Amino acid sequence: MGTTQLESVPEPKYWHLKTVLSEALDSEFTVGEILPNERDLAARFGVARATLRQALEQLELEGRLQRRRGVGTTVAPPRMGVAVGSEQQVWPGTGDDAWQTSGCTLAAPPAVVATALETARDQAVHIVRRSRVSHGQPVAAELLYVPVTSVPDLTAIDTPSEAARARAVLRELQRLELEGQDRAVELGSARADDARELDRLPGAPVLVVTTRFFAGGRTAALSVATYRADTCRLTFGASGGVEIHHGPERQAS
Repeated sequence: MGTTQLESVPEPKYWHLKTVLSEALDSEFTVGEILPNERDLAARFGVARATLRQALEQLELEGRLQRRRGVGTTVAPPRMGVAVGSEQQVWPGTGDDAWQTSGCTLAAPPAVVATALETARDQAVHIVRRSRVSHGQPVAAELLYVPVTSVPDLTAIDTPSEAARARAVLRELQRLELEGQDRAVELGSARADDARELDRLPGAPVLVVTTRFFAGGRTAALSVATYRADTCRLTFGASGGVEIHHGPERQAS
Protein backbone atom coordinates (compact mmCIF):
# COMPACT_ATOMS: atom_id res chain seq x y z
CA MET A 1 0.00 0.00 0.00
CA GLY A 2 1.20 3.47 -0.77
CA THR A 3 1.71 6.25 1.76
CA THR A 4 -1.42 8.33 2.27
CA GLN A 5 -1.32 12.11 2.04
CA LEU A 6 -2.02 12.40 5.76
CA GLU A 7 0.90 10.12 6.64
CA SER A 8 3.26 12.19 4.51
CA VAL A 9 2.49 15.47 6.27
CA PRO A 10 5.45 16.42 8.48
CA GLU A 11 4.98 17.12 12.18
CA PRO A 12 4.26 20.84 12.73
CA LYS A 13 7.16 22.78 14.23
CA TYR A 14 5.10 23.93 17.21
CA TRP A 15 4.16 20.33 18.04
CA HIS A 16 7.78 19.24 18.17
CA LEU A 17 8.60 22.33 20.23
CA LYS A 18 5.76 21.44 22.61
CA THR A 19 7.42 18.08 23.27
CA VAL A 20 10.79 19.75 23.90
CA LEU A 21 9.22 22.33 26.20
CA SER A 22 7.34 19.63 28.09
CA GLU A 23 10.60 17.80 28.77
CA ALA A 24 12.15 21.07 29.95
CA LEU A 25 9.25 21.66 32.33
CA ASP A 26 9.84 18.25 33.89
CA SER A 27 13.59 18.65 34.27
CA GLU A 28 14.26 22.36 34.81
CA PHE A 29 11.18 23.96 36.38
CA THR A 30 9.08 23.49 39.48
CA VAL A 31 5.34 23.96 40.03
CA GLY A 32 4.46 27.66 40.21
CA GLU A 33 7.73 28.82 38.68
CA ILE A 34 7.43 31.65 36.14
CA LEU A 35 8.73 30.91 32.66
CA PRO A 36 11.13 33.29 30.89
CA ASN A 37 9.51 35.76 28.51
CA GLU A 38 8.61 34.76 24.96
CA ARG A 39 11.57 36.54 23.40
CA ASP A 40 14.09 34.66 25.56
CA LEU A 41 12.36 31.31 25.07
CA ALA A 42 12.16 31.77 21.30
CA ALA A 43 15.87 32.63 21.19
CA ARG A 44 16.78 29.64 23.35
CA PHE A 45 14.97 27.13 21.14
CA GLY A 46 15.69 28.88 17.85
CA VAL A 47 12.07 29.33 16.78
CA ALA A 48 9.81 32.18 15.77
CA ARG A 49 7.69 33.69 18.51
CA ALA A 50 4.53 32.67 16.63
CA THR A 51 5.67 29.04 16.78
CA LEU A 52 6.49 29.40 20.45
CA ARG A 53 3.05 30.83 21.22
CA GLN A 54 1.36 27.87 19.51
CA ALA A 55 3.40 25.45 21.62
CA LEU A 56 2.67 27.37 24.84
CA GLU A 57 -1.05 27.47 24.04
CA GLN A 58 -1.06 23.70 23.52
CA LEU A 59 0.72 23.13 26.83
CA GLU A 60 -1.81 25.37 28.55
CA LEU A 61 -4.61 23.38 26.97
CA GLU A 62 -3.05 20.18 28.29
CA GLY A 63 -2.81 21.63 31.79
CA ARG A 64 0.99 21.92 31.94
CA LEU A 65 1.02 25.74 32.03
CA GLN A 66 -1.15 28.52 33.47
CA ARG A 67 -1.44 32.14 32.38
CA ARG A 68 -1.98 34.33 35.43
CA ARG A 69 -3.00 37.97 35.49
CA GLY A 70 -0.14 40.25 36.44
CA VAL A 71 2.24 37.30 36.84
CA GLY A 72 2.87 35.65 33.50
CA THR A 73 3.05 32.02 32.43
CA THR A 74 3.74 29.57 35.25
CA VAL A 75 4.18 25.82 35.59
CA ALA A 76 0.81 24.35 36.56
CA PRO A 77 0.30 21.89 39.43
CA PRO A 78 -1.11 18.42 38.63
CA ARG A 79 -4.80 18.50 37.80
CA MET A 80 -7.16 17.88 40.69
CA GLY A 81 -10.03 15.44 40.47
CA VAL A 82 -13.43 17.15 40.46
CA ALA A 83 -16.54 14.96 40.70
CA VAL A 84 -19.07 16.13 38.14
CA GLY A 85 -21.84 13.61 38.60
CA SER A 86 -22.75 10.46 40.41
CA GLU A 87 -24.68 7.36 39.52
CA GLN A 88 -27.54 8.77 41.59
CA GLN A 89 -29.55 11.43 39.77
CA VAL A 90 -30.45 14.37 42.01
CA TRP A 91 -31.50 17.99 41.66
CA PRO A 92 -28.88 20.74 42.06
CA GLY A 93 -28.46 21.77 45.68
CA THR A 94 -29.36 18.42 47.21
CA GLY A 95 -27.22 15.98 49.17
CA ASP A 96 -23.50 16.73 49.31
CA ASP A 97 -23.64 19.30 46.51
CA ALA A 98 -20.26 21.10 46.48
CA TRP A 99 -21.57 24.24 44.76
CA GLN A 100 -21.96 27.60 46.49
CA THR A 101 -24.96 29.71 45.50
CA SER A 102 -24.23 33.39 44.91
CA GLY A 103 -27.32 34.93 43.34
CA CYS A 104 -30.33 34.74 41.04
CA THR A 105 -31.84 37.00 38.38
CA LEU A 106 -34.95 36.83 36.22
CA ALA A 107 -34.01 37.40 32.58
CA ALA A 108 -34.34 36.03 29.07
CA PRO A 109 -31.80 33.22 28.48
CA PRO A 110 -29.56 32.79 25.42
CA ALA A 111 -31.42 31.50 22.36
CA VAL A 112 -29.85 28.04 22.55
CA VAL A 113 -30.96 27.69 26.18
CA ALA A 114 -34.49 28.86 25.37
CA THR A 115 -34.67 26.20 22.66
CA ALA A 116 -33.53 23.48 25.09
CA LEU A 117 -36.07 24.63 27.67
CA GLU A 118 -38.79 24.94 25.00
CA THR A 119 -39.57 28.50 26.07
CA ALA A 120 -40.03 31.63 23.97
CA ARG A 121 -36.77 33.48 23.36
CA ASP A 122 -38.01 36.61 25.09
CA GLN A 123 -39.53 34.74 28.04
CA ALA A 124 -37.66 35.36 31.29
CA VAL A 125 -36.38 32.44 33.35
CA HIS A 126 -34.70 32.21 36.73
CA ILE A 127 -30.90 32.21 36.30
CA VAL A 128 -29.15 30.90 39.40
CA ARG A 129 -25.43 31.62 39.68
CA ARG A 130 -23.26 29.15 41.56
CA SER A 131 -19.51 28.62 41.97
CA ARG A 132 -17.23 25.84 43.07
CA VAL A 133 -13.95 26.05 44.96
CA SER A 134 -11.43 23.26 45.47
CA HIS A 135 -8.20 23.44 47.45
CA GLY A 136 -8.77 27.15 47.98
CA GLN A 137 -9.06 28.13 44.33
CA PRO A 138 -12.07 28.64 42.05
CA VAL A 139 -12.46 25.73 39.65
CA ALA A 140 -15.93 26.18 38.14
CA ALA A 141 -18.79 28.61 37.60
CA GLU A 142 -22.35 27.59 36.82
CA LEU A 143 -25.48 29.17 35.41
CA LEU A 144 -28.62 27.16 36.20
CA TYR A 145 -31.60 28.12 34.02
CA VAL A 146 -35.01 27.35 35.55
CA PRO A 147 -38.28 28.23 33.74
CA VAL A 148 -40.87 30.04 35.80
CA THR A 149 -43.27 27.16 35.12
CA SER A 150 -40.92 24.75 36.93
CA VAL A 151 -41.23 26.69 40.19
CA PRO A 152 -44.76 28.18 40.06
CA ASP A 153 -45.01 28.69 43.83
CA LEU A 154 -41.90 30.83 44.01
CA THR A 155 -43.81 34.10 43.75
CA ALA A 156 -45.41 33.40 47.13
CA ILE A 157 -42.02 33.31 48.81
CA ASP A 158 -40.50 36.43 50.32
CA THR A 159 -37.01 36.58 48.77
CA PRO A 160 -35.64 40.12 49.17
CA SER A 161 -32.09 39.30 48.14
CA GLU A 162 -30.60 37.51 45.13
CA ALA A 163 -28.96 34.89 47.35
CA ALA A 164 -32.26 34.16 49.12
CA ARG A 165 -34.10 33.91 45.81
CA ALA A 166 -31.46 31.51 44.48
CA ARG A 167 -31.92 29.22 47.48
CA ALA A 168 -35.69 29.44 47.09
CA VAL A 169 -35.51 28.47 43.40
CA LEU A 170 -33.40 25.42 44.24
CA ARG A 171 -35.71 24.46 47.09
CA GLU A 172 -38.83 24.71 44.92
CA LEU A 173 -37.13 22.82 42.09
CA GLN A 174 -36.46 19.92 44.45
CA ARG A 175 -40.20 19.54 45.02
CA LEU A 176 -40.53 18.15 41.49
CA GLU A 177 -40.07 14.46 40.80
CA LEU A 178 -36.82 14.11 38.85
CA GLU A 179 -37.40 11.76 35.93
CA GLY A 180 -33.86 11.76 34.56
CA GLN A 181 -30.97 13.85 33.34
CA ASP A 182 -28.39 13.88 30.59
CA ARG A 183 -24.98 15.50 30.40
CA ALA A 184 -22.62 16.64 27.65
CA VAL A 185 -19.03 17.89 27.84
CA GLU A 186 -17.21 20.05 25.31
CA LEU A 187 -14.01 22.06 25.15
CA GLY A 188 -14.37 25.82 24.99
CA SER A 189 -12.74 29.18 25.70
CA ALA A 190 -13.46 31.29 28.77
CA ARG A 191 -15.68 34.29 28.14
CA ALA A 192 -14.91 37.53 29.97
CA ASP A 193 -17.39 36.90 32.81
CA ASP A 194 -16.27 33.28 33.29
CA ALA A 195 -12.63 34.36 33.21
CA ARG A 196 -13.17 36.89 36.00
CA GLU A 197 -14.92 34.37 38.21
CA LEU A 198 -12.35 31.66 37.58
CA ASP A 199 -9.35 34.01 37.88
CA ARG A 200 -8.21 33.21 34.35
CA LEU A 201 -7.54 35.28 31.25
CA PRO A 202 -10.29 35.56 28.62
CA GLY A 203 -9.85 32.82 26.06
CA ALA A 204 -8.29 30.36 28.53
CA PRO A 205 -9.30 26.73 27.87
CA VAL A 206 -12.35 25.54 29.77
CA LEU A 207 -14.52 22.44 29.88
CA VAL A 208 -18.22 23.20 29.54
CA VAL A 209 -20.56 20.64 31.12
CA THR A 210 -24.21 21.02 30.10
CA THR A 211 -26.80 19.08 32.11
CA ARG A 212 -30.51 18.85 31.41
CA PHE A 213 -32.90 17.85 34.19
CA PHE A 214 -36.22 16.28 33.22
CA ALA A 215 -39.51 16.39 35.12
CA GLY A 216 -43.11 16.25 33.99
CA GLY A 217 -42.06 15.01 30.57
CA ARG A 218 -40.00 18.11 29.74
CA THR A 219 -36.73 19.88 30.50
CA ALA A 220 -37.36 21.43 33.92
CA ALA A 221 -33.91 23.02 34.29
CA LEU A 222 -30.65 23.33 32.42
CA SER A 223 -27.19 23.76 33.93
CA VAL A 224 -24.19 25.19 32.08
CA ALA A 225 -21.09 24.68 34.24
CA THR A 226 -17.71 26.01 33.12
CA TYR A 227 -14.63 24.25 34.57
CA ARG A 228 -11.03 25.37 34.37
CA ALA A 229 -9.41 22.99 31.90
CA ASP A 230 -5.93 23.81 33.17
CA THR A 231 -6.53 22.48 36.68
CA CYS A 232 -9.48 20.07 36.55
CA ARG A 233 -9.82 16.39 35.84
CA LEU A 234 -13.53 15.66 35.60
CA THR A 235 -14.76 12.40 37.07
CA PHE A 236 -18.18 10.95 36.23
CA GLY A 237 -19.99 8.35 38.30
CA ALA A 238 -19.63 7.40 41.93
CA SER A 239 -17.02 4.81 40.99
CA GLY A 240 -15.01 7.20 38.82
CA GLY A 241 -15.73 5.02 35.80
CA VAL A 242 -14.83 7.73 33.29
CA GLU A 243 -12.08 10.27 33.75
CA ILE A 244 -10.92 13.16 31.62
CA HIS A 245 -7.25 13.41 32.46
CA HIS A 246 -4.45 15.25 30.69
CA GLY A 247 -1.10 15.40 32.38
CA PRO A 248 2.21 13.61 32.92
CA GLU A 249 0.42 10.49 34.18
CA ARG A 250 -2.16 9.82 31.48
CA GLN A 251 -4.69 7.15 32.27
CA ALA A 252 -8.19 6.01 31.39
CA SER A 253 -10.35 3.67 33.36
